Amino acid sequence: MPTVSAGPRRRADAERSIARIVSAARKSLSDDPDASVDDIAKAAGVGRMTLYGHFRTRAELVEAALVDALRAGEEALSSVDLTGDAREALARLLDSSWSLVAESTALLGAAQKVLPAGRVRELHAAPARRVEELIRRGQDDGVFRTDLPISWLINVLHYILKGAAEESRAGRMEAGEVARVVIATAQSLLVAAPPDLHASPK
Repeated sequence: MPTVSAGPRRRADAERSIARIVSAARKSLSDDPDASVDDIAKAAGVGRMTLYGHFRTRAELVEAALVDALRAGEEALSSVDLTGDAREALARLLDSSWSLVAESTALLGAAQKVLPAGRVRELHAAPARRVEELIRRGQDDGVFRTDLPISWLINVLHYILKGAAEESRAGRMEAGEVARVVIATAQSLLVAAPPDLHASPK
């Protein structure tokens, strides 16, 4: 005679399987944006049929991995104190969350190949807006440069994070050094140059 808990138990098993697959997809696609369904299934320790039972297409799986990474990134970002000096706030933001932001940036490469551009922009809207608001505040306060488009500054920050992640994975940069290098590079890009006190008045 079937027990009353059989249904909930099957759902719990399915949820654990999905979580394992999504976690494997995040890791695999961060390492290689072209990772196949077979690669991800193997990393998750499940068969292709099990994976396809939860995700009908590779695109669905890529989106699930990106959404999960962005969720984790948002949790990290929301706990960071962004008040006060924008330069110090940027340093705190990058120090506490660079690895998650770098992961979502790597996953973005996989998503751009299989998801509509509008969907990718929609998924990245919240984290991009947080960084943009911080940069704009720094510009208003006169501590961040204003001579370059803000969209370009945000994109270059993404390139820095992605590059740092690749250097770390390749073993060319020690894990303990990554945050310091990322912060120093980002600040050299964003921080406004001090006024030239020796310049002749116009």
